[in-house]
Order: sequence, then structure tokens, then C-alpha cells
Amino acid sequence: MFFLAFLKGVAAGLLIAAPVGPVGVLCVHRTLTRGQIHGLLSGLGAAVADALFAVVAAYGLSFVSDFLLSQQKWLRLGGGILLLLLGIKNLFSKPPAPDVKEPRRTLAGDMASAFALTVTNPITIISFLGVFAALGVTGDSMRLDANALVAGVFTGSALWWLVLSGGVGFARKAVEAIYLRRAHLVSGGLLIAFGIGVLAALAF
Repeated sequence: MFFLAFLKGVAAGLLIAAPVGPVGVLCVHRTLTRGQIHGLLSGLGAAVADALFAVVAAYGLSFVSDFLLSQQKWLRLGGGILLLLLGIKNLFSKPPAPDVKEPRRTLAGDMASAFALTVTNPITIISFLGVFAALGVTGDSMRLDANALVAGVFTGSALWWLVLSGGVGFARKAVEAIYLRRAHLVSGGLLIAFGIGVLAALAF
């Protein structure tokens, strides 16, 4: 039963992580411009946040989910502002040469920013409840298998980011500097667009 629940958790983690979003843009951009480890750690920051949301959903911590959902306006406001800041930073930063590695001190910041972007969207809790239900994990069975589900969610989410950063990393050295500059512009523009979208949704 544990293994089956774990596999369902892996499936849930993949389903939640795979759709293209701000963290995906960050992962691809950082892999191209800084290296695979930066992209992977950005994804792992999101995987940690996904696992925390899975804990709330799987253990039925309604008081936590109720609080997060009641504060989602402020959380999303913070997330929207963070997206704008990251987008502006990308637009005005210069990419390093493909064979130049970034200082290691930026790794913690990469992971923290991706974690912050993910955790400022508490609606993910509802998404997990829906995915768990679709996979046949509900009620008492979900609480009994909570540990396996959470472990599976983190594994599935981390697996997605490993595959994505690994795939982009293979192409990194073949990318010329002019295209790296375009990667900064494209990712910056997309992050700003995501941020405007979040803030506009709050406003209207």
C-alpha cells in the first residue's frame, strides 16, 4: 500500500509541477545562463513548496489551508511583486559566457526565490485535493497514506525539474552569446507578464 500511495504521490507531483509557469521560466533561464545546478535548485525550491502544500492536503490540516486561503490576496500580491522584480532583473542583466560558472553564493537565492514564488499561490492546495481525488486517494485512505503521498509528491516534482534542467543543460554550451541575451529578454518579459497577470487578477 505504501508503494502504491508513493507512486500516486509521484504522479500528483508531476501533474502539479509540469504545467508551464513562472518557475518553469526561471528554471530554463537559469539553466541556460548560469548552469544546470542553478536551474535544478530553482526547481527543487518549488518542489519543497509543493511538498508543504501536499502535507496540508494529505493530512487534512484545514486550519492551515483556511488561513492560507484567507490570506491569499496578500500572498499573491507578494508573489506578483516578486515576479516583476525578477523580470526586471533579467531584462537588465548581462548573460555570462556559456562556459563561465556563477558564484556558488547564488544557489541559495535561486532555491529561495523559486520556493517563494510557489508558496505564494495557496490555491495549489486545492489543486492537490483535486489531483488526489482523481487518483482515487480521498478521505481516510489519504490520511493513512499521507507520508507516502508527500514523499511521492516531492519525488515527482523534483523528477520533473531534474528532467527539465537536464534537457536544457545539454544544449547550454551550444547556445551562442546572442541567444543567451535573448533568453534574458524573453524570460524577463515572460516573468513581468506573469506578474502583471497576477496583480491584474487581484485588482479586478
